Amino acid sequence: MEYKVVPFTATLNQKNETTTAVASQLENLIKQFTNQGWEYIRLESVSTYVQPDPGCFGLGAKPGYLASYQMVVFIKGVI
Repeated sequence: MEYKVVPFTATLNQKNETTTAVASQLENLIKQFTNQGWEYIRLESVSTYVQPDPGCFGLGAKPGYLASYQMVVFIKGVI
């Protein structure tokens, strides 16, 4: 078995799009990889801590923070 994990970040124009646009973007990504022989497994949320940036001599310093990313999991081969 072979796995592939692909980041997924949907974009939405709040003025004229609904969550249907997000669903369509995810569907298109799944179709793209399905056409390459991959089978969709699931959408996973992965959290990570982004280290603080001390800046130069403290100027422009940025605090650390938690970030969450969506990952699409595919499999190829026997399940």
